[in-house]
Amino acid sequence: MFIVLEGLDGAGTTTQLTRLADRLERHGHVVHRTREPSDGPVGRWIRRTLAHDPEAPAPSTLPWMYAADRADHLAREVDPALGRGEVVISDRYLHSSLAYQSLQRPLDEVAALNVSFRVPELTVFVEVPVDVSLARIEARLAKEGGVPELFETRAKLEAIRDAYHRVIERLRARGDRIVVVDGSGDMDAVEAGICGAVEAAWPSSFA
Repeated sequence: MFIVLEGLDGAGTTTQLTRLADRLERHGHVVHRTREPSDGPVGRWIRRTLAHDPEAPAPSTLPWMYAADRADHLAREVDPALGRGEVVISDRYLHSSLAYQSLQRPLDEVAALNVSFRVPELTVFVEVPVDVSLARIEARLAKEGGVPELFETRAKLEAIRDAYHRVIERLRARGDRIVVVDGSGDMDAVEAGICGAVEAAWPSSFA
């Protein structure tokens, strides 16, 4: 089972990945936890670009860097783990590329870069209002320091939210299983929504 959690910055996908993985492990599954950008060599360059590192590649290269990172991520982590019979849960995947990078390039062009990649069995989009996203980003920065990343502005988050809706409609039309869960409630309620989506797609997941 290949499961992807998606959402705006601050949607809580990282926290919910941990909760979902822990619950699946308690039910006897071996879970591989991962993310995109990955921790591989291309993913590390992407993170430097997002953090405004002047020595990193220019933001205009992101659609191609994300596609390269995804190919590497699948080869290094996702496909081998699935081959071993593990559950793979990724914090973001190609849906993020289609939503975020379509701010820079036409959606069809970004989609063409990602057309050959594995389709997850289930994608859960954790939906939060932009105001909630911004508040959580600000809380993170107050706690950890630093500056907002490349896409962490109101205008960009609003555009990305709208792009995600177009992406979800597009991918559902081709048959992808994508479930939208309200991410604005407390963590337990969000977890319940995500686990319900997993159980509906995979009835034996929590047996």
